[in-house]
Amino acid sequence: MTNVLEVENLSVSFDGHLAVDNVNLKVEEGDLLGLIGPNGSGKTTLFRAILGLQAHSGKVKLFGYEGSDLRTLIPLIGYVPQRVSFEPNFPATVYDIVSMGIISEKKIVKGAKLIQQCGCCWNMVYKNIKNKDDKITQALKTVGLESLRNRRIGNLSGGELRRVFIARCLVKDPLLLILDEPATSVDVESSYKFYEAIKRVNEEYKVTIMWSSHDLEAVSKYATKLACINKKLFYHGDTKKFFSDKDLLKTYSESQMQLHMREHNTD
Repeated sequence: MTNVLEVENLSVSFDGHLAVDNVNLKVEEGDLLGLIGPNGSGKTTLFRAILGLQAHSGKVKLFGYEGSDLRTLIPLIGYVPQRVSFEPNFPATVYDIVSMGIISEKKIVKGAKLIQQCGCCWNMVYKNIKNKDDKITQALKTVGLESLRNRRIGNLSGGELRRVFIARCLVKDPLLLILDEPATSVDVESSYKFYEAIKRVNEEYKVTIMWSSHDLEAVSKYATKLACINKKLFYHGDTKKFFSDKDLLKTYSESQMQLHMREHNTD
């Protein structure tokens, strides 16, 4: 298997306090990796460091590349942050928002050459679709929102809005999709549709996905790999193995309790 992403000895500190402590992680091509950990455990910080949005020590490699080459490949990563800010009265439709994700051939040509040179396969989601409108339509169909293409974004539910931003990522044919707490504050039915959508993207289009979540039931059902972090990475491997191991589950539960106690003691 090809390593889409490699994180080596990555640490992030704020005011002398470690938010991420010496994390080593490899994400293989085709993984649907769930990242779990209590609030404040470093999940968002880790994602931001991977994307070059957060200063850090250690290395981040994408398909083996780092430094200036990594910056060339970053545009080929789809990212949906935990909180997406937008003006609900802005006169934009679902179609308009998704169309913003399309990037020109000029912007990806260097990254495409690097992928070709390292002998990796770029599983472009809609590689056979050249027409912009057709690509947007297919992306909306992938996430189950084709019937809402003309709806104003201010009239969407939280779950629908999340899927719109995933469709916006998909139209740029991402090498990797990173989703930070994508189903937060989403009702059960919308959550189910959302997870079915990312499962479809992973299985049908072979897009490698990392997503963080507190929903252990969803992670156990959908993730093919699992990483558990509480500043340090204390598990990375098969999802079923984690959820069938009482000691690992106990360690995870204790890490949540310890963090809660620390927060309580500083109040």
